[in-house]
Amino acid sequence: MRFNKVVFVIFICICLWGCHPAKLSTADAQFERGEYFAAADTYRRVYNKTSASKERALRGRIAYSLGTCYRILNSSPRAAAAFQNAIRYNYPDSTAYLYLATELHKQGKYSDAIKNYEKYLEIVPNDLRATNGLKGCELGLQQKENPTRYVVKKANLFNSRRSECCAMFTLEDESMIYFTSTNDKATGKDKSPITGLKNNDIFFSERNDKGVWSKPIPVEGELNTENDEGIISFSDDGQIMYYSLAESTNANSDTYVSIYQSTRSDATWKKGERVAITIDSTIICAHPAVMPGTDWLYFTSDMPGGYGGKDIWRVSLKDMTELENLGPEVNTPYDEVFPFVRKNGDLYFSSNGHPGLGGLDVFLAYKDEIGNWHRRNMGAPINSPADDFGIMFMASERGYLSSNRNDARGYDHIYTFELPQIEVWIEGYVVDYDDEPLPGAVIRIVGRDGTNLKEFAQDDGYFKFPLDLNTDYVMMAGCGGYLNSSAELTTLAEEQNETYWVDFVLSSIGKPIPVDDIFFDFNKATLRPESENALNDVIKTLTDNPNITIEMGAHTDFKGSEEYNLTLSQRRAEAVIEYLIKNGISKERLTAKGYGESTPVTITKKLNKLYPQFPEGTILNEEFIMTLSEEDIEIANQINRRTEFRVTAIDAGLL
Repeated sequence: MRFNKVVFVIFICICLWGCHPAKLSTADAQFERGEYFAAADTYRRVYNKTSASKERALRGRIAYSLGTCYRILNSSPRAAAAFQNAIRYNYPDSTAYLYLATELHKQGKYSDAIKNYEKYLEIVPNDLRATNGLKGCELGLQQKENPTRYVVKKANLFNSRRSECCAMFTLEDESMIYFTSTNDKATGKDKSPITGLKNNDIFFSERNDKGVWSKPIPVEGELNTENDEGIISFSDDGQIMYYSLAESTNANSDTYVSIYQSTRSDATWKKGERVAITIDSTIICAHPAVMPGTDWLYFTSDMPGGYGGKDIWRVSLKDMTELENLGPEVNTPYDEVFPFVRKNGDLYFSSNGHPGLGGLDVFLAYKDEIGNWHRRNMGAPINSPADDFGIMFMASERGYLSSNRNDARGYDHIYTFELPQIEVWIEGYVVDYDDEPLPGAVIRIVGRDGTNLKEFAQDDGYFKFPLDLNTDYVMMAGCGGYLNSSAELTTLAEEQNETYWVDFVLSSIGKPIPVDDIFFDFNKATLRPESENALNDVIKTLTDNPNITIEMGAHTDFKGSEEYNLTLSQRRAEAVIEYLIKNGISKERLTAKGYGESTPVTITKKLNKLYPQFPEGTILNEEFIMTLSEEDIEIANQINRRTEFRVTAIDAGLL
């Protein structure tokens, strides 16, 4: 019985201690110390016990403070709800509208965000944060309809229930991945009152010969401590690791962030040493990124001489006095962080100062021929309404990035991304004038990008080449006993797989080749304008085959006298020759011949397909034509009225 009384007393004490009322002064003190996770919990409890009817002003003030905590903790849904309550209770600071808009923006609620940005701009016109926010919302709406081709997926193996970010490989080895994590195996014993998480440690995972990744573990050696380590980069040989280290967990922890370096000894990493970019330890130097093949170390800093907030800088690892801010095309009055530099000098970084889809967005900055920076937003799905940062590329257009998208707690996670390769092909057939395939015909293709490919036509004349995007190509097809034929092609910046078609019709060297669609005025030798395309094709054939000479022959039907027809056909052949000479073909390569009605057409396989009433091999002479119907007589006469060329030499200019 006595034992039961003791238990009862202890139980009452516990209940009374648990019901100890939360105080606003406690929450404020926690906030001042930077203990935002703890402060949020205290503010929430104080808010819930504050009267909504009698203490409206106080409720508004508490809601604003609670929203600020959640904003810092990247919990956008909770932050937006708190700022909405601050406005509801008439909190007098107009930034409540700005912060509400920002948190809605970070959730992808662009229409609602726009309304609140506009309300804030009515009170504070031309505020850069709000004007950029409006531009970012417009960009977000566009990206919803027209995202890029990148495919982004969560890298589940590397993620835990806590926070992971900033995956990195060494330059040449993609079989070992390093990243920053607060998971349960991190060195720190206690959760931070600032974030509610352990401090970050650096972890790694290895991929075996079958492509399977091992379970992530902390890096071996003395590198990880109870302080906050992470955000890494490597020297070209992979033997030096550069990383960020926060040496303090108090309210001013950011001012103690420095870049450290650690060297590898076999499989372990030695205790890090501070990289002396500046002697002032209160200046933030973080997020190191070595540019491959150079001595330049890019990093994030709030040192004097920047544009406000945190900027992207670079320093020479050989000479620390060579220090450079990357300028206003990259940096803004707000934060530019997490740089990554590729071998070609392209810089990727995250910013909340340039218009974006919400939170931090990833941007690409590149230099033009005269060294000026240009910048573009990487768009969705690389970017999301949440914070997107810590991008790194592997050897191809794939890699890893970090984001707190789709996590209501605001925890970061690692994602993979890949740009699917667009396949562009050129296909076609090589045939003769009668549509017969020319197996073994040689097709060559030369691109402005240096492409030089060769292929042979299959038995059915078919060929196929892979092409690149945004490239000019010249193609040439040739076959023994036939004239060469060329074609030009420009591939576009395709957004999906594409196939281009080009067929080559090769003219035989041994027989006359009709030139279709050459027209003359009735009973005259005057070329009609609609003949121009066909004549230009003849010019192209002569250009593709610069060592041939040709006879251009003109033929008539049997109407009229032989003498008249001969004279008319000669004049027409000469008219064609005159056109060719005027358009750059040497007259020494050309001969005009009028045949009149003396050489009627023999029906070929191709003509038989077009006019099945005329059997293959039939000669369309006057005797045969007069046996036909009136309709077929006109068709036969039309076939006989033709212009054609015949190769007379293939070695002109070679002797």
